[in-house]
Amino acid sequence: MTSVPDRRSASALFLSPLPFLALSLLFGFLTWQAAVGGPSRRADERLARTVRDSRLPEGAAEFLADLGGIAVAVPVLLAAAAYAAWHARRAALPRWWLPPLAALIAMAAVPVLVVPLKEAVGRTGPPGMAGDGYYPSGHTATAAVAYGAAVLLLLPRLRGRRPRRALVAACVLLVASVGFALVRRGYHWPLDVAGSWCLGAALLLGLRAVSRSTRRSSARTPSHRSGPS
Repeated sequence: MTSVPDRRSASALFLSPLPFLALSLLFGFLTWQAAVGGPSRRADERLARTVRDSRLPEGAAEFLADLGGIAVAVPVLLAAAAYAAWHARRAALPRWWLPPLAALIAMAAVPVLVVPLKEAVGRTGPPGMAGDGYYPSGHTATAAVAYGAAVLLLLPRLRGRRPRRALVAACVLLVASVGFALVRRGYHWPLDVAGSWCLGAALLLGLRAVSRSTRRSSARTPSHRSGPS
C-alpha cells in the first residue's frame, strides 16, 4: 500500500530541482549576452526601441515603474508577512514563523545578488541614462520577489481555486507591467528585466519549497484544537 506514495515522493524530489536548474541556465545565458554582446543583445536593443515607442502614456509608465521601488514593494511584503505570521500563530501551526522569515530573507537576498552582478557585468544604460551597471534590473527583481512572496504567503489563506488563480494572475500582470514600464521610460533594457525575472523566480521557488514543507509538517502534526473532544 505504501509503494505508490513512496515512488511519487521520490519522483517529486528528483524533479523538483529542474525548474531551478532551467532558470539558472537561462539567467546565465542572459547574463553572458548582456556582458559580451552578440545577436541577442542587438535584438534586445531593437526591442527596447519598439517598447519606448509604445502608446503607454509616460505618466502611467512612471507610476508602474515606481511600483518596483523599495519604498512601495517592501511594505507590501512586510504587511503580508505580518498577516501570515499572525494567522499561522493564531492557528497554533508548527514553525509558523518560518514562511514569513523565509520571505524576508528572499527579499534581503535581492540587493545582495543584484549589486555585485551590476558591477561585474557593467552594462551601459539606454540612451539618456548615464553610467553603467544596469544589468540586472533592481526594480524588476524587487517587484518580482516582494509581490511574488506576498502572494505565496497569502495563497494558503484563500479558499477556492478562482481566488487563488486571480491573485496569482494579478501578481504576474503587475510584475510584467513594472518591467515593461521600466523599458518604456528608458530606465532599462529588456534584457535587464528578463534577467531579473529569472533571478526573482529562482528565489520564489526556494520560498515555495519552504512553504510547502511547513504545510506538510502542519498536516502531520495535530493542532491543539483537533483531536477527540
